[in-house]
Amino acid sequence: VQLQASGGGLVQTGGSLRLSCAASGLAFNDYTIGWFRQAPGKEREWVAGINWDGDNGYYPYSLKGRVTISRDNAKNTVYLQMNRLQPEGTAVYYCASTRIVSRGEGEWNPNWFDYWGKGTLVTVSS
Repeated sequence: VQLQASGGGLVQTGGSLRLSCAASGLAFNDYTIGWFRQAPGKEREWVAGINWDGDNGYYPYSLKGRVTISRDNAKNTVYLQMNRLQPEGTAVYYCASTRIVSRGEGEWNPNWFDYWGKGTLVTVSS
């Protein structure tokens, strides 16, 4: 299984980026995908999630309205659109996959996820 995150880079405060997560080696249509981020010296933080059927995007309260997750099962790819980026958004962003389905409002736990990509660095300049 491979998950390849891409699309990171340097952006100014208030700017936007779209990250992609391309998956291979798994029955992509059966998997829930999550995005997480980790800033230097900080814990890994959940950013967004989408179930296998793309029923809805799930987000932590702190990021609702600023990030949007979507998936294209025909392309085995999940996207993360990030708008109004702030310097605290500087981190390595990872995508991960799991067979667990979560439709509640609670926090998504990184321990649910079996496979992780290598991450893509997002730097938000102030």
